[in-house]
Amino acid sequence: MIIMTVRDIILHPDPKLKKICTPIEGITDDLRTLVEEMLETMYNAPGIGLAAPQVGVLKRVFVMDCRDSGETSEPLVLINPKVVWSSNEKKVYEEGCLSIPDFFGEIERPSAVKVTSFDIEGNLNSHDFDGLWATCAQHEIDHLNGKLFIDYLGPMRRSLITSKMRKIKKEKMRKNEIEK
Repeated sequence: MIIMTVRDIILHPDPKLKKICTPIEGITDDLRTLVEEMLETMYNAPGIGLAAPQVGVLKRVFVMDCRDSGETSEPLVLINPKVVWSSNEKKVYEEGCLSIPDFFGEIERPSAVKVTSFDIEGNLNSHDFDGLWATCAQHEIDHLNGKLFIDYLGPMRRSLITSKMRKIKKEKMRKNEIEK
């Protein structure tokens, strides 16, 4: 029986979440393990997408699965993803983030995108995403570029969320110290 590891998700504010990630040079066993653990972490959270910097790894890879809970899961692994086309039509979604739990914001993004990336076998793929899938892919690619969804919000709202997240992180650290 293989036991997967659920990784800790880094919470905002953290400098790792603001760094531009480096491209992945090749498919390795370490990368396969990272991807499996990211999927386990994403489903456990629960979330629909998770980028490597959210688990402290500054590499250009993310996982996503936007299927409804009643549907069979079909996770995607996107390594070194690039948006090669985006629609002029925009769509607003209320976005959230596993690194900024319990906070949401209405973000406008292109309603459809074409993304090229490598899969875990090293094959180059092209994905045409629309709707929630397009929003999720763009959100995760933003993570790889050191950008968070709150960066699209006004400065006062962003500042308020950041200040509340600092308090949440402080409380979590205090609780962890008590448990030790």
